[in-house]
Amino acid sequence: MTQTSGGPRPQAGPPSSPALEAEHHPQVPRLADGVQLIGESEGSGYREPPSLVRRADGQTLQLTPLLYFVLEAIDGTRSVPEIAEHASAGSGRLISADNVRTLIDSQLLPLGLLRLADGSQPEVKKADPLLGMRFRYTVTDPVRTGKITAPFAALFNPLIVVAVTAAFLAACWWVLMVKGLGSATHEAFENPLLLLLIFAITILSAGFHEFGHAAAARKGGAVPGSMGAGLYLVWPAFFTDVTDSYRLGRGGRLRTDLGGLYFNAIVAVAIMGLWWVTGFDALLLVVVTQILQMVRQLLPLVRFDGYHILADATGVPDLFQRIKPVLLGLLPWRWGRPENRVLKPWARAVVTLWVLVTVPLLLFSLAMMVISLPRLLATAWSSAARQQDLLAESLSAGDPAGAAVRFLAIVAVALPMLGMLYILLRLVRQLVTGLWHKTRGRAVQRTAALTVVGALLAGLAWAWWPDGGTYRPVQPYERGTLADATTSILPVGDTALREGRSGRTVALWPTGTPTPTRDSPQLSMVLVPVAGAPGTEPASSRSTTAPGSSPSWVFPFDRPAAPSPDGNRALAVNTSDGSVSYSVAFALVWAEDGEPVDTRNEAYAFASCTGCAAVAVGFQVVLVVGQTDVIIPENLSAAANYNCLDCLTYALASQLVLTLDGPLAEDSMAQLTALWEEIAAYGRNVQNVPLSEIQAALASYKDQITAIIKADPNASAGPHPGQTASPSPTAASTTQAEPEPTVPAAEASAPAPAGTEAATAPPAPAGGASPAPSSTPVQTAQPPAGTGPTAPATEPLPTTDPG
Repeated sequence: MTQTSGGPRPQAGPPSSPALEAEHHPQVPRLADGVQLIGESEGSGYREPPSLVRRADGQTLQLTPLLYFVLEAIDGTRSVPEIAEHASAGSGRLISADNVRTLIDSQLLPLGLLRLADGSQPEVKKADPLLGMRFRYTVTDPVRTGKITAPFAALFNPLIVVAVTAAFLAACWWVLMVKGLGSATHEAFENPLLLLLIFAITILSAGFHEFGHAAAARKGGAVPGSMGAGLYLVWPAFFTDVTDSYRLGRGGRLRTDLGGLYFNAIVAVAIMGLWWVTGFDALLLVVVTQILQMVRQLLPLVRFDGYHILADATGVPDLFQRIKPVLLGLLPWRWGRPENRVLKPWARAVVTLWVLVTVPLLLFSLAMMVISLPRLLATAWSSAARQQDLLAESLSAGDPAGAAVRFLAIVAVALPMLGMLYILLRLVRQLVTGLWHKTRGRAVQRTAALTVVGALLAGLAWAWWPDGGTYRPVQPYERGTLADATTSILPVGDTALREGRSGRTVALWPTGTPTPTRDSPQLSMVLVPVAGAPGTEPASSRSTTAPGSSPSWVFPFDRPAAPSPDGNRALAVNTSDGSVSYSVAFALVWAEDGEPVDTRNEAYAFASCTGCAAVAVGFQVVLVVGQTDVIIPENLSAAANYNCLDCLTYALASQLVLTLDGPLAEDSMAQLTALWEEIAAYGRNVQNVPLSEIQAALASYKDQITAIIKADPNASAGPHPGQTASPSPTAASTTQAEPEPTVPAAEASAPAPAGTEAATAPPAPAGGASPAPSSTPVQTAQPPAGTGPTAPATEPLPTTDPG
């Protein structure tokens, strides 16, 4: 419906010359063919209710009472003075013939409501709103629509309405809360014929929805118009012309608006009956499609049923035409203007709330459509190509039902994309055309407006320009948050990996092996320099390189698990060129009588740099006092490097496990304490020891500890049932160096498991300084009571970097 502004208040004007009057006005004005006077709008939200007129093209117009009285007086026999006299009597105002001529010239003739001076029919231009239906195709004319929908008017009997509503609510509860949709979904997708049946019923129910509007209008006494189909926004849709329902009161119009939803409920109830007869669970999906249709139709943001329900409930027929007056009326300097009081207070409050909700949401939807259009197009193209392959497979296998499903899938993917492109092109065209007409004769304003439009188009071209990732299809693992959607146009400055978040980094992968993807993943570990992590250099000495600028390191195995409370782990990670990173962890563990010995000693060295080294040394001594049935210590080491040039990774895990029949004597305990202090001092200075000598030195310390235990008569170390011979030292070391592979860049995320430690050396600071070595803290079990003074266990041993 198009709302028009009323004519001016009656006032005396200069007399027109007879020649001018003869040229522009017939002696007896006549209505254009097909014009129908509907009358005053019932239940209007305007303080002064408008009157309604419908043209032959079906467009319903709102007129002020003054214009309506003038139009009502034009019956094809009255002259202009007689029309003025009749309008004056009807409106209670003094209206002159010149006033009538002014109203005819400025309002009635441009609206296409009157014949031209030569008696010909006017050329009318129907309103073409941006959110209107496009590509309409009429299936039935008003006469045929009336015949088809007449029998369905009986369904609006109050008793039938109550019964259908109760049955529909019960069916929704049972399907969604009791039965569920698992078996229905499985059955539908296992049998393409059932899936096609559900699709067909859903399409037919959308057409039956329009029958509801037409039948409801007929029930109230209105005449439904033509029915057909078209494209609304981005989806195909059916339509029914029920503009004649404006002749009804508020109750009749609301019944017309709700008639479609009521017929959706009838379909759902009928499907429940069909399911009860056939037992096909797949039919229950139709109930869900009806619910989804009803929910979508109730949205009042665009011209769905919810929009018309709100418009008829408030008595404001075209809410979209109230957007500009409402927004202008919110400005403080326009509060007292008369145009802000044309609506009744309650209607103005409702319409204002609708505007404040609808305008931001529509603008946001438009912005997101523009921003995400490249990736949506790429996703649609990828999906259509996949469906085309499946279509070819179905055709080659002689499966027409499967082929039909694939064809419909391609159509469902293509139509929204075409609709979005059409909306954007139409929006740009309307913007340019509107600015061109409004700036006619004003060169400066036109230049400025076209410059702004050109800047917007240039921005879109920049945002949509292919750069390798702009047209990347949406992946199933993507979250699709607002931040993710806007990064295609407004990339964030910090793209480093963070715990629990996605980021961008350089993934290093062996040459010749397939790059892992989310669809074809491989177990890997991502190590990223993290400021403040254990073993990283202090903030004062770190490089000013941007976070995430140095390559992360992706390994084809999982990250080492966190050490157990009595475990010992050294973890050295180096990603800085020309540096050396050490991690040293020494521990002395006492096990009580009967306590299982399952301690683990670990050393891991990882590197990804040039001319660098990563050294990890883990040394653990476990002394078991008394009888113990379970002794399963573990000693693990691993060294690996990727994309390294002239680099070294060295991991040494050395473990000694001894069993004692009793506690050590004081002299033996003192010797062990002194020896352990010497071992701790050695660990603190291990970076100054050649790598070739570390393993021999630790073996020597193990021999000395074993000698102290053997020399103590109280300990009397010896074998126990279920154990290996005691003393039973174990040691292991691993050294590994690999040539560097070449790898492509990729995206990765690095969520750190709870309770683990991640330490990687950050980029080397300016001046050739190297990161401080990392060390792994361990917990040391105390000796059991009565074993003498506690042997000291080293804390994580910080060492200086030899550079």
